[in-house]
Amino acid sequence: MVNIHRLTECFFDLVRITSPSLGEKDVAQYLCAFLAPRGYDLHVDNAGDFCGGNTGNVIVRVPATGPGAPLAFSAHMDCVPPCTDVQPVTRDGRIYSAGNTVLGGDDKAGIAAIVEALFHLEEENLPHPELYLLFTICEEAGMFGAKYLDYSRVAAEQVVVLDACGNPGTIIVHAPAKTDLTITFTGHAAHAGIEPELGINAIQIAADAISRMQLGQIDASTVANIGFFQGGGPINIVPDLVIVRGEVRSQSQERLDQHLQHLRQCCTQAVAIHGGGFDFQSELSYPALDISADSPLVQRALGACHVLNLPASLESTGGGSDANIFSARGWSCINLGIGMSKVHTTDEYISLDSLEKITRLVAQIMLSQ
Repeated sequence: MVNIHRLTECFFDLVRITSPSLGEKDVAQYLCAFLAPRGYDLHVDNAGDFCGGNTGNVIVRVPATGPGAPLAFSAHMDCVPPCTDVQPVTRDGRIYSAGNTVLGGDDKAGIAAIVEALFHLEEENLPHPELYLLFTICEEAGMFGAKYLDYSRVAAEQVVVLDACGNPGTIIVHAPAKTDLTITFTGHAAHAGIEPELGINAIQIAADAISRMQLGQIDASTVANIGFFQGGGPINIVPDLVIVRGEVRSQSQERLDQHLQHLRQCCTQAVAIHGGGFDFQSELSYPALDISADSPLVQRALGACHVLNLPASLESTGGGSDANIFSARGWSCINLGIGMSKVHTTDEYISLDSLEKITRLVAQIMLSQ
């Protein structure tokens, strides 16, 4: 049986450690100290050097005790703020924070589940293929841990990420690509009271462009948002500069590209009317996750749910995760719901039942088949 006491103690230890994005060193050290007595091959890579972090990803290789292709399991070590001095509290079968911080179940519940699942298999002498545990940095601030992971140390081509909402049994197989965009509108400054006719108002250009844009839910798989607007100055000067930032997400790269072109065209039309100019910069933040329901990894996860009598469902999500990055590397990848709720808020919680169920599910997926 899964050791529930050890599982919850590990989870409590993890959430008490302050670990904002780029500041995960204490969690990495805890995991290395916790796992070292088991004799695993532990390595901390240099991913942090590429993004300004104080540590790299923790990569753990566990030798095979049974047949099967290597498998990887991943969860991230960082938390969104406020995540300093987290005090976990158990109430009515759920684990909360004290109310002034996030809990950090996103994603330390995933870490605890992976570790306890492995311990369970080894203590029960249950066979498993070669396993890789990937505890990444900076997922919340750009997935930089996954982007800069030392992939040369990972022989697995199938990876199970534990970083989704939804009850254990939820299997995320589709997630959108996301492109970030920055649009700089330029006008011409002039005295607003004496020579307004000589000015070109950058705020007016930007406002016109945005008013033409299709934003929000564009279609079943595409959304767009403008979330930042900066410009202007003294009210007696026609403003000559505005910076706008936003994003487009879609499960279809073609639709994403089409909508970016639509946004660019809106800017072109506004400039044609008002004069001035614009600079349109877009950058792919992460690619889409898309795995077939017939893939061996999905079938393995569904089979594990069946063994445990867990209701299983294949789902899509509107957010990205390390799974998107791993998928782009050519790995077969799924993201499991771990039961975390109200994430990124001070009301975040996870039930003890969910923590146990996701641990049992991970252990079942780890088993040799």
